[in-house]
Amino acid sequence: MDHKTPFFRTLPQPWQSIVEHAAPVVVWGLIFSLIYLLRSFFLLIFLTFVFSYIQARSVNRLESRIKNRPVRVVLVALLFLSTLIATGIFFGPKVKQQADLFINQFGTYLNRVDQELYRLEQRYPLLGEILPEIQHTKEPQDDYLPPEGKKHKYSPTASLLQEFLGLGEAGSGVQNINQALGTLGNIGAQVASVTSAFLLSLLFSFLIVLDLDNLMASVRALQTTKLRFIYRSVAGNIEEFSQVLGKALEAQLIIAIINALLTAIGISLLGLGQHLAFLTVIVFFCSFFPVIGVFISSVPICLVALQASGLQTMLLAIVLITVIHLIEGYILNPRIYGSYMRINSVIILIILTIGGKLFGFWGLILGVPICTYIFGHAIRYKEMKGEQETVEPQSITTT
Repeated sequence: MDHKTPFFRTLPQPWQSIVEHAAPVVVWGLIFSLIYLLRSFFLLIFLTFVFSYIQARSVNRLESRIKNRPVRVVLVALLFLSTLIATGIFFGPKVKQQADLFINQFGTYLNRVDQELYRLEQRYPLLGEILPEIQHTKEPQDDYLPPEGKKHKYSPTASLLQEFLGLGEAGSGVQNINQALGTLGNIGAQVASVTSAFLLSLLFSFLIVLDLDNLMASVRALQTTKLRFIYRSVAGNIEEFSQVLGKALEAQLIIAIINALLTAIGISLLGLGQHLAFLTVIVFFCSFFPVIGVFISSVPICLVALQASGLQTMLLAIVLITVIHLIEGYILNPRIYGSYMRINSVIILIILTIGGKLFGFWGLILGVPICTYIFGHAIRYKEMKGEQETVEPQSITTT
């Protein structure tokens, strides 16, 4: 028997066909089991992949200018590390200070929203029927007092947030919201693990990019071993998925940077410069969550604008967010993502809802790229993917 022939090819029928089709299923089952066992290292694996992809792409782009690859790798690593350090030194203290201020004043923000809700309810009684929480929190004597002088046992805004986020039981909205904010504010126990994963991923990504050619040769050498059936079952799919995921994250990074810059300019124009660093960082990270990130990042911007300058400024902030979202949806996404990553917004919301419910944070981050890979690559025949790749550039140029 030829040593390059898979062992199942020597089996009699129908066992040959059964084993031939069952082998990929078993291989993928083992891979998913391994991923599940390594779930505690998922942050380290993810950051290592992201940093390696960014550096490898940068190294390849410098090939025409610098021929020596180790020099390119070291240069890119130093530039990448310097950018991260400079960003951390410049934004870190400001973000921490402004985040602590936002958390400490969150109750004040809720009270201000409550006052505006009561004013609107007095002018438009229909609002009380639409939002029963407003009527539920009013005391009988409150109708004879101005909104500023009313004493409310519960906060309708906190109750609405509680119902929206699913925190605790009804009627204890303020306590549950404050408890959630306290949890967010006391994340010191996780800082050490996140920091260690971040630093290790920087080291691993540098070593991987530096020795990438030898690593790729070692992986391809599996074709000449007894594990070649594993390589043939998963190598092509893993390579395609890594390319899709890398391109998606790279495109989303560019969009997040542009969104953060536009938001910083808009916040400065609105006179909210004292909260610039905190709100900009929130917009940057929320930009990695398609569609739903817009709503998440809008909440602190609107609360700060309302408390700082009133309802008119909050409405201007909503207009600002809408304009930036339109720029992202109709200019940035089509040009940066390309047509191969364009997904209907309703489908994105469904993916994020299911992914977030089943897999939490990682479902929100990886849900869209995984579904893009499955429906755009994994379930398609190679000839269909080739036809799609030849048609897509024409569709881009015509639009």
